[in-house]
Amino acid sequence: MHRIIAATLAATVCASSAQAQTSPPATAEEGLTLDRALELAGANGPGIGASAAGVRAAEAQRRVAAQRLNPSVNVEVENVVGTGSYSGIRGAETTVGMSLPLELGGKRSARIALADTQTARARLAVVVAHADLRLRVTQAYNEAVASERRLLIARDQQRIATEGLRAANVRVRAGRASPLEEQRADVARINADTALAQTERAVMLARGNLARIVGRDLGALDLGWFGRVAAGIGPRLPATPDGTLALAAAEADVATANAQVRLVRSQRVPDLTLSAGARRLEATNDVAAVFGVSLPIPLFNNGRASIDAARAQRDQADALLRVALLDAQQAIATAETDLANAEANARAANGPALAAAQEAARIARIGYREGKFGQLDLLEAERTLAQTRATAVDALAAYHDAEARLERLTARAPTNTEVQP
Repeated sequence: MHRIIAATLAATVCASSAQAQTSPPATAEEGLTLDRALELAGANGPGIGASAAGVRAAEAQRRVAAQRLNPSVNVEVENVVGTGSYSGIRGAETTVGMSLPLELGGKRSARIALADTQTARARLAVVVAHADLRLRVTQAYNEAVASERRLLIARDQQRIATEGLRAANVRVRAGRASPLEEQRADVARINADTALAQTERAVMLARGNLARIVGRDLGALDLGWFGRVAAGIGPRLPATPDGTLALAAAEADVATANAQVRLVRSQRVPDLTLSAGARRLEATNDVAAVFGVSLPIPLFNNGRASIDAARAQRDQADALLRVALLDAQQAIATAETDLANAEANARAANGPALAAAQEAARIARIGYREGKFGQLDLLEAERTLAQTRATAVDALAAYHDAEARLERLTARAPTNTEVQP
């Protein structure tokens, strides 16, 4: 009778594990897909709002740069509060006029050019913010789904360990095994319970992080997305950093530095101030016109130091552009290698390796049930299967992470960030 019960429990362990390993992952029909998460995060992302405000500020600065200098109204009163016939205001002569500064050297056009480059850089920052947010959401979604897949595995392992403990208890009571076998099964069950509790906390953390990004409760996630690996047909063409966001940002900084040099050069040319007015002569009560021209003398500050500073900043921007190119090339090459390795690991871990581990565990359970294998053989097969399933999830998570990072690194820069006059 005890042998029949033991066989039944062992068969139950085999059936429950086989069902857990072969059942397809659940998919989110009405839940939160990755595309929906990206949409929600884009609407609620503070980084997007900050970059958009930067564009508005740059556009306002562009309007300021296009404005001309304001004229001035001048009023002068002469020959007052003196001595003799000039005491009081009886001999006052009043001049009323207007002064108009004239910018020379192309200062206004240089200011506009600098503002245009800054506005284009701000608009590019919006695209960069969207790309960064897409990477962040994808990584958070990937981690949340991976944690739920690990939770399924932990629950399966906890159920298998519990059923294994029951089977060992029956075998010990039937006299077919020593009490040590029951102790081993109990240790395996305790470890499975602990791993399950840890995995549940990891799921709560990952889902909470994703919920904070998208700004709403998650519901079910698309577990089917996690298991999909792109079909690689032939070798991938290596990506280049040309036209990417990282390189475009560095090129925009160089353009801004060049515009700053042009502005500083234009500021070395002195501006003229023209003035015209009318003067009333108190002695004869006549009115006469007054004209004037003023020109500053660059005696102490000739603008040379400002040009040197602007050129140094331009050289710095050029050097940083070369650094950005090297960094982008290295990062893209690393991401491509990581993606290729992760894809190979994901296909192997979720294909031949997982099938072999499942078959080994199935044979070990049958052998343990029939008394051909010992408990250590069964525990080793179950441990190998658990590790293989965990490795499969880790490989898929690494694949999706590498794919998202490569997509971010190769994101193309828009061509319509130039300011229209």
